[in-house]
Amino acid sequence: MTPNRVAARARALSPTRDDLGAMLHSPRRDLVAGLTVGVVALPLALGFGISSGLGAGAGLVTAVVAGIAAALLGGSSLQVTGPTGAMTVVLIPIVASFGAPGVLVVGLLAGLVLLAMAVAGLGTYVRFIPLPVVEGFTLGIALIIALQQVPLALGTTGSGDHVYATATSSALAWLRDPHGLAPLMTLAVVAVMLLGSRFRPGLPASLLAVVLATGAAELFHLDVARIGALPSGFPAPRLPAVPWAQLPDLLLPALAVAVLAALESLLSASVADAMSVSERHDPDRELFGQGVANLVSPLFGGLPATAAIARTAVNVRSGATSRLASVVHAVFLLLVVLLLAPLVGRIPLAALAGVLVATALRMVEVGSVRTLLHAGRGDAVVLLGTAAATVALDLVTAVVLGVVAAGAVALRRMARSAVLEQVPLSGEDAPAAHEVEEHALLDEHIVAYRLDGPLFFAAAHRALLELSTLSDVRVVVLRMSHVAAVDVTGASVLRDTITRLEQRGVTVVLSGVRDQHAGVLGALGVFASLAHEGHLFASTPDAIRHARLHVARVPHPAEVSG
Repeated sequence: MTPNRVAARARALSPTRDDLGAMLHSPRRDLVAGLTVGVVALPLALGFGISSGLGAGAGLVTAVVAGIAAALLGGSSLQVTGPTGAMTVVLIPIVASFGAPGVLVVGLLAGLVLLAMAVAGLGTYVRFIPLPVVEGFTLGIALIIALQQVPLALGTTGSGDHVYATATSSALAWLRDPHGLAPLMTLAVVAVMLLGSRFRPGLPASLLAVVLATGAAELFHLDVARIGALPSGFPAPRLPAVPWAQLPDLLLPALAVAVLAALESLLSASVADAMSVSERHDPDRELFGQGVANLVSPLFGGLPATAAIARTAVNVRSGATSRLASVVHAVFLLLVVLLLAPLVGRIPLAALAGVLVATALRMVEVGSVRTLLHAGRGDAVVLLGTAAATVALDLVTAVVLGVVAAGAVALRRMARSAVLEQVPLSGEDAPAAHEVEEHALLDEHIVAYRLDGPLFFAAAHRALLELSTLSDVRVVVLRMSHVAAVDVTGASVLRDTITRLEQRGVTVVLSGVRDQHAGVLGALGVFASLAHEGHLFASTPDAIRHARLHVARVPHPAEVSG
């Protein structure tokens, strides 16, 4: 790529005037959403900073610096960036091997890699990761985060080369000298967070639990470990000391951090898209924003950062409309650093362990995991295998193995479902007659699409992309009789596409769904996403007649055909 093309690409990835202007449209809603996210993010930033080995202050600095940079330069208007559990999992062995300076250099290198990925346009390809791999990856990360908290939750120390070894040694040390104060505090915080999210979803349960635990520890002079002293001011930027002799050894960890940041950020952006009708992120711009965030964060002593799915979801649910909400969340955390550092330093470590354990439990979508386990043996193997590899190996290796396994399952399904059908060319399907019929439907604001071949994790996005851009259409007829195979990701994409069309006032009608595909389509909610049960037909002519009645607003009975 020539320097001119690189410069042009960089301009295309830069924020536009519309992006910044949108921050002034609903400032009050964004202010409320940003403060809400800030309250939720405070204990998480502290906890992940401590878990990484760089300290609570580093977690707060990361949330502030990376949060502002990614909010202003990223490809999603609703994304919230900061330290995350997944990134902490990768950083722990880097801290053990290279110390804090090594982590800062890894962050800088990862930022450069992310910028290169953005300029090369690689963001689009990350969205093709199959759903079982994503869920297995998330499940594995949740297990690791929970295991990381065992020493703090038990008030002991452990040793080992891997997180499960450290957790085991901590548990054995506790059994040799059991004491209940730290475990009880951890369990109490977990209970408050889980019960609060179930019965009072709008309540900042994590902050409330930490405040109660800290208040109890101060009031009763409990002998529990605390965070300790935090910096009383915000650190000035400076280049970290580069361990030149170890630089070649830092390249592979930096690549792992960059890949993880890309995966988690783009998955989080997809979650934000699904939760907001009008939001649609730019994957390459998101990589660009994350790259800048990871370049800037180490200059202030912060961790490598990535978008946070849980905090992004809170942002959307709180009514955020623009990037201003994420900026407000970061400014709130900055004020905490500047004004409340002595109070924050008194928080018990066992309370933060409870926050992270509850966060790990809430990361796992039990319904989604159960659905995938019952959708098919291959998807269940991919999900469980990815989760096991995430815990036993490392996150990037787990994703690679999961994608390879998903590809093998897809190829196996394709081989089994491949058929050769001889379809006679009747009068209705003749080219001339078909063209006349198609124009007649368009005049009536009806379009009919036939999906051919397998609806798999990559093909689903390409096949259904055109539907999301339809305009001046009232009814879409999707002809499913020529779909050779459907996996859970393809069904999920189809469901989301139908939901978006229905939300825009476009009615969707399905025809010719094969019996062997009905199971996975039903399990993933494709049929439930239709406006009415009567919008499922056995043949295309019946579906088109129903569409015409719908457009003409003629009363018609609901018909459900297999």
